Amino acid sequence: MSSSDVSRPAKPETVFDRDAEWDALIAFACDTRPGAGLAVVSGRLRHGKTHLLKALTAALGGFYFGAQQATRAESLRRLGDGLAHYTGTPPPHRWRGWEDAVDALLALGDQRPVPVVIDEFPDLVRQSPELPSVIHSAYRRLHDTGRDNRARLLLSGSALPVMHRLFGVASPLRGHADLELTLHQLDFRQAARFWGIDDPGLALLVHAVVGGTPAYRPYVGNDAPSGPGDFDAWVCRTVLNPQTPLFLEAHHLLQEETDHWDRALCHSALAAIASGCSTQGQIAESLGAPLTDASHCLALLQANGLLRNEPDAFRPNLIRLRITEPLLAFEHAAVWPHRSELEQQDAAEVWHHARPVFDSTVAGPHFARICRDWVRDFADPALFGARPATVAHGSLPDPARRAGPEAEAEVVVRGRIGTRSGALLSVGVALWNEVMDLHHLEHLRHLLDLLAADGEDVTHARPACYSGVGFTPALRAAEADGQVVLVGLDRLYRGE
Repeated sequence: MSSSDVSRPAKPETVFDRDAEWDALIAFACDTRPGAGLAVVSGRLRHGKTHLLKALTAALGGFYFGAQQATRAESLRRLGDGLAHYTGTPPPHRWRGWEDAVDALLALGDQRPVPVVIDEFPDLVRQSPELPSVIHSAYRRLHDTGRDNRARLLLSGSALPVMHRLFGVASPLRGHADLELTLHQLDFRQAARFWGIDDPGLALLVHAVVGGTPAYRPYVGNDAPSGPGDFDAWVCRTVLNPQTPLFLEAHHLLQEETDHWDRALCHSALAAIASGCSTQGQIAESLGAPLTDASHCLALLQANGLLRNEPDAFRPNLIRLRITEPLLAFEHAAVWPHRSELEQQDAAEVWHHARPVFDSTVAGPHFARICRDWVRDFADPALFGARPATVAHGSLPDPARRAGPEAEAEVVVRGRIGTRSGALLSVGVALWNEVMDLHHLEHLRHLLDLLAADGEDVTHARPACYSGVGFTPALRAAEADGQVVLVGLDRLYRGE
């Protein structure tokens, strides 16, 4: 649908960031053209969909209905009561079914464009599978009768597999949405501002625990660490504190997202991935489960957005699995082995034993992930000669090491040079807790030699070193000579 020149409300101060999302929703809701519109808003739990949609309806005088897991009759009754309160009219005596309810909702747009939100739409469809077809039929009737209706219906949900199915190829609503909007986590820079943290090292540590989920700050009473020296105490008084909602959030998140499947297997799979297993075979071996069972569990976690596939930058057929929610990685790597102890011991004592695991298994990989995000979202395209197309972890067998570890690069950048897609732009090493020196540059040069010997064009590939604690003067001198790109925390959070 096209936008119009009607006056549009500014984003409320209570909505942090989300400028692009707000503009898209306002453009949809304020469109004055005749014809009922349909929007789909998706996103995982705790990412702020409800807060954003309530702000939209409040700003435009729209109608909001939050669905719950309830029977069909109760949902219809609740919706009727809410609609009566909104219109100032008596509740309907009794709707015959969803046909009457949908017609009543769309009738709100007979006089003006008005946003009509049904939040957690999948909860209604579970009890009333016919609802998508009912909505489709209602829109067809409006179109066929030529009625001047400008309802702007927004269907929102956090059950991602259900949302994909409801608007997928086989759905009656397929192709009818004028807007499809997905809310993601705040990125690492947005998260630092959201938590009010200026120190980039502290911001990264906090992000390694709670990620960019907006709901987690109110979950700890807006308690943010006062400085780098307060981080350990902050962990103990928030995520390790049984009196805060964040204490059991990882458990609740898995419970809500996995729809009552085998949660024990899912927990164990996440623990295996958080400890370093990354392929389906490694995870199945760690679980002591058949590959088919492990694959089913992993597919479920992927469908719910808790895991993602990442092809190796040098061997695309090698697929690694990464946990998308930092809190789940933190829980299953650093806290899960000590969960029972937290009920008997002081949190500070438990954290003393868990902190080394956090530094090596959680903070290190998370720092590498942030470096990849920086290259993709914030680095000047001129830094590596072209705009990145992919940024991934890469590994290669090293003949010099024989049975030893593979040669790895945590930040491998590919892009387009001229007509050549997938050109290698950079290989980089990312180390969270190590001052980097010339031998790290030599490692990258060795890796480039291996790639060249394997037939890769490394002509345009720039070595890059990413460090959480800094670089030696010798490596800085190599940077000044144009031999290497250096990226520290200040550049990650403030530079290009």
